[in-house]
Amino acid sequence: LANLERGIGNVSILVLLQIAQAFNCVLAELVGDITTSSPEWLLIRELLQNRTEKELQAARETLSNLFVGNAAANGGRNKLRQIALIGLRGAGKSSLGRLLAAEIGYPFVELSSEIERVAGCGILEIHSLYGPTAYRRYERRALEEALQLYPEMVLATPGGLVSEPATMNVMLAHCYTVWVRATPEDHMARVMAQGDFRPMAGNNEAMADLKRILASREAFYSKADYVCSTSERSLAECVDELSAHIRQAAEL
Repeated sequence: LANLERGIGNVSILVLLQIAQAFNCVLAELVGDITTSSPEWLLIRELLQNRTEKELQAARETLSNLFVGNAAANGGRNKLRQIALIGLRGAGKSSLGRLLAAEIGYPFVELSSEIERVAGCGILEIHSLYGPTAYRRYERRALEEALQLYPEMVLATPGGLVSEPATMNVMLAHCYTVWVRATPEDHMARVMAQGDFRPMAGNNEAMADLKRILASREAFYSKADYVCSTSERSLAECVDELSAHIRQAAEL
């Protein structure tokens, strides 16, 4: 602490954490994040601290109903009119989504195509020209516009959408979400079968990286209303299961 006060300390995250513990405060108070910007934020944070995952989910859904507007608040059937498929690339979202949409009579929408329409250029160009921050902005705008343009739809989303909390909140509030789940081996094999060998190019630890990505996103994917596994099953079986589930949920 004395070195830091003299301006010669080397502050790393671990050192900051130790300093926070020494001052009996949370790390956010040292770096001044948004939850320390006003008394109300601090009071809300205190209410949420040490809550269980189930309690935090209930709090999030209540806030979503209050601020975002939840289609489920007007009846679960309304939410089922806009079905969003989430999951990592190679899970089968596009293949399953097209067939599911045809089965239940909804239009099929690829959010990646909507992002390109909004941006006026391709996904790779967005990243190379404007960067990831701009891509996330276009992604949210494309989702919001799709929700307005297609009152009924099956929407296939990019795998990384769940990494942006604001966009995911919009999707969870308005769409019936389905986690299209597959094993890491199936993810890798399907992407390569599409002719894309980039996951393996110059990377001997590609599978380990893929498993880490899945593990880091699993908690977000698990917020979906329903999980459909596409591993060791035919596409037809998955479509039958999911369409039957959608119809049953709509009748409840």
